[in-house]
Amino acid sequence: MVAWILCSFMFLLVLRAAVVLWWRPRKIEHHFCRQGIRGPPYRFFIGNVKEIVGMMIKASSVHSCPNSSHNILPRVLPFYHHWKKIYGSKFLVWFGPTVRLAVSDPDLIREIFTSKSEFCEKNEPHPLVKQLEGDGLLSLKGQKWALHRKIISPSFHMDNLKLLIPVMAKSVVEMMEKWSAMSADSGEVEIEVSEWFQTLTEDIITRTAFGSSYEDGKAIFRLQAQQMVLASQAFDKVYIPGYRFLPTRTNVNSWRLDREIRKSLMKLIDRRHENSIESSSKDLLGLMIRASKSSPSSTITVNDIVEECKGFFFAGKQTTSNLLTWTMILMAMHPQWQIQARDEVLRVCGARDVPSKDDVTKLKTLSMIINESLRLYPPTVATIRQAKADVEFGGYMIPRGTELLIPILAVHHDQTIWGNDVNEFNPGRFAEGVAKAANHRVGFIPFGLGARTCIGQNLAILQAKLALALILQKFSFRLGPSYQHSPAVQMLLYPRYGAPIIFQKLSTSMVHQDQRS
Repeated sequence: MVAWILCSFMFLLVLRAAVVLWWRPRKIEHHFCRQGIRGPPYRFFIGNVKEIVGMMIKASSVHSCPNSSHNILPRVLPFYHHWKKIYGSKFLVWFGPTVRLAVSDPDLIREIFTSKSEFCEKNEPHPLVKQLEGDGLLSLKGQKWALHRKIISPSFHMDNLKLLIPVMAKSVVEMMEKWSAMSADSGEVEIEVSEWFQTLTEDIITRTAFGSSYEDGKAIFRLQAQQMVLASQAFDKVYIPGYRFLPTRTNVNSWRLDREIRKSLMKLIDRRHENSIESSSKDLLGLMIRASKSSPSSTITVNDIVEECKGFFFAGKQTTSNLLTWTMILMAMHPQWQIQARDEVLRVCGARDVPSKDDVTKLKTLSMIINESLRLYPPTVATIRQAKADVEFGGYMIPRGTELLIPILAVHHDQTIWGNDVNEFNPGRFAEGVAKAANHRVGFIPFGLGARTCIGQNLAILQAKLALALILQKFSFRLGPSYQHSPAVQMLLYPRYGAPIIFQKLSTSMVHQDQRS
């Protein structure tokens, strides 16, 4: 009897594995094939991962883009670039036994994110990624997501953000004073700006979102940087359910890092709990603490606060530092736009050291440059949604559980949307605003679209405009001789070999000459 039960159990396991790893993928392929949607054939268990990794290795083996070209899609998303030419703008790709439908048609994307968004949800991220981002707004779903969004949204209203300008400017000024000291002898200095901008955004986040100094958040950022390396490695592997519970070296390191991050955040939260005045403020941490104390039955727990803090420490730092880095690289590459932006800053802000909140909104050229930077080099190159029910999108029947891969980078580099100069740096295309920049309103989605648009986008753009305005007042800059234009993905888009830029202090006569011109 025992032998019969064991044999039956093993048979059921084998049968289930056969269904998941073979029969279901074949059924899905046939379903989409009938609708004219194809893709590279599914391979047992691994799907298309081997081909994807091979293409990525081949693309990254070329150290830099020829002539610093902005045509980076073949390098950054080589599998999409390759298979789109074969199968069209909609095709299937398999990450292990998980199917993803790649979609770059803007009308289809609008349905997914807006008009039929109730049929889609964020896919469950890899456990290592979820541990890094936290189980907060970035990954929550349904009513809990809606509650957290409602509580946190006031922190990111533009009127509140503008009040933070003096705090943010203080961090930027302190950074530039260090640059000035470094350039005191020769009048110029080479700075690896990606590292400096990470420290800058860390400082601003801890001051503005958590009401604390950079020293309080430094340990958390350091630990998250280590976690990010582990999470990035996970993208090159087939995800095996249950694998995260095994005591592998990666998992043990990840568990240790998560414990240390949680411990550091609890100290920060406890300190704010003890200070009732600070806890009533409108920063992220103050609002979350106040919500947790609002009633005995409050659904906001200390664990919820910890998870939200993890997400904002990670996403807030990476998004803004990447935006600043790429924008500085682009202005160094295209000095005519740097000069134009500086002329505007000097004209609008005059001789004041710190632009006012009204000044920042008047910097139209800088807004155009930042938008073009976000178009060519969006921090997130792709995003995924999952159909939570059988649904029709654009006349295609999408089965429940299908993952929808939206390659943001491909949309931003689509010639039919942006014109023949799609791979050129041309901020002028945003002269009449985002709505009129492209042939389709969904052609520009660096922060997502619809209800789940990145809540921190206003803060990221405000930080970037303020920092760049202050830098333009004091320095001119050009690319360092060692710079290699090599965009790569480590969860977010970043310059593989850093961003060495040479800064030259502007003399008073040069500033006055620019103001007169």
